[in-house]
Amino acid sequence: MPTSRFPDWESFEFPAAAEHADAAGTDAGTDVDAAAAGDGAGPVAEDAPVAFCADLSPASVLGAYRRGIIPLPVSDEYFRTLNEFRYEDQVAAGTIALVGDEAADPYWVAWWSPDPRPVIGAGDVHLGRNVRKRLRRDALSTTADAAFGEVAEACRQDREPRWLTDPLLESLIELHRAGWAHSFEVWRGDELVGGAMGIGLDGLISGDSLFGRQPGAAAIAVADMADRLSASGGTLIDAQWDGPLLRSLGAAPMPRERYLRLLDRPPEPLSLPAGRLPADRLLPAAQA
Repeated sequence: MPTSRFPDWESFEFPAAAEHADAAGTDAGTDVDAAAAGDGAGPVAEDAPVAFCADLSPASVLGAYRRGIIPLPVSDEYFRTLNEFRYEDQVAAGTIALVGDEAADPYWVAWWSPDPRPVIGAGDVHLGRNVRKRLRRDALSTTADAAFGEVAEACRQDREPRWLTDPLLESLIELHRAGWAHSFEVWRGDELVGGAMGIGLDGLISGDSLFGRQPGAAAIAVADMADRLSASGGTLIDAQWDGPLLRSLGAAPMPRERYLRLLDRPPEPLSLPAGRLPADRLLPAAQA
């Protein structure tokens, strides 16, 4: 099979699509980060990315998310060379695609599409007993889109290797200004103690990362995300990468082909309720 090359994400097709479709059919009965496991740590490696593409512009990032694909840039030459060493044979065989300008060095950014995809229903977030205790006693509050830059910086602080590089962060900030990228903040008084961020696509949010500066704060950020998503008519959080924290919050695997069908419609930005709300409002759903 020759190298698979596409000019942009609009024309992209998953390499070995027939094989993935067969696997998805086998798993069709399966129900419903980094990645964001832990408190927003770096992504957990799958077998291979689906593509390499140097373009981290806002249009490229949004185009990829619309196809269930997420970028993982590298921050230095060592990891760029490691990408090429690990995957050049698969690129040559056409099982990993190349997207974008042929003159650009694609190995700076790997693009992934986990299969199966861990997802959480907007009404299905589970908060454990210790988190519920904190909701009762800590007088926490939550907001949405009130401190996107602060949340993003906290999500990448002390994370090495750093996947949320400056170019990707700049694009996410632009997407936030355009109404596509969202942040969810957890406050103790005026102190930001937890948060989460992601891309909103019509009825779902693809969650990129989360952090907590006190126990339970990251989980509360996810619960707040789900609550505001539900209030806006949305139904699903794409947790992107499987992990213990996300499993504890209710994430369950969905075959990628089924997830991609949810994205197969013209995208609309989410309109989320953004005001400051008491975090203990999340208790009834947690105890249900």
